Amino acid sequence: MTAILSQSSPGSRRLQARLLAPIVAAANTLLARPPRQALLSGTHNPFGRAAILFDPWKFLDVCETAEVLDAVSLLLGPDIVLWDSELYLDAASWDEARRSAGRYWPADPLAGAVVDVALANGRIFVADVRRADNTPPAVPGGAHYVIRYMPATSFYNRDPRFPPNRCAMEERPLVNYQNRPIWLVRGEDRAGSDFAAGFAPMAPGWAAQQTVHIMEA
Repeated sequence: MTAILSQSSPGSRRLQARLLAPIVAAANTLLARPPRQALLSGTHNPFGRAAILFDPWKFLDVCETAEVLDAVSLLLGPDIVLWDSELYLDAASWDEARRSAGRYWPADPLAGAVVDVALANGRIFVADVRRADNTPPAVPGGAHYVIRYMPATSFYNRDPRFPPNRCAMEERPLVNYQNRPIWLVRGEDRAGSDFAAGFAPMAPGWAAQQTVHIMEA
């Protein structure tokens, strides 16, 4: 699947400067010493690995802002789940990633919106993840903050045997979507997805105790 970026009203949607500034600052800091791309997955997640690099709450603010959700609702309807976001420090890496994004989406059935915030100017582009096109529009230069939503009418499938999850394990082995927390950012849950997983990290314990637990499991 290829996510095609589009904009119903060109130039009409831009991220507010107060929301854009912290994201740009984080990207500029990381450019001096870029981490692995896997560490930049789940940038909005305060319980994830990206939290060691920057303040994830600033990224979550963007995911929950009306400017973004209003655009997403035009595509997905009133019930929206936030399940992923990712920071791409250069346009080339995002251009490559967007061409196969739908392959590992855990939405069942597949449906969703990809929101691309171009950090160079704050413009918001929205894509239907199910669309395919051999000639996607050019990606603006610079860093991009990409947010992934699914309609709450689709089930967030955490089963490792689910084909998109198996694909993700093969193509992105350092990213675990199965245990990732998800947010109901607008409307109601219509599919019975698990909104508890991922919000309670495992309590620390002695290595010996953990070993026994693993052996008994």
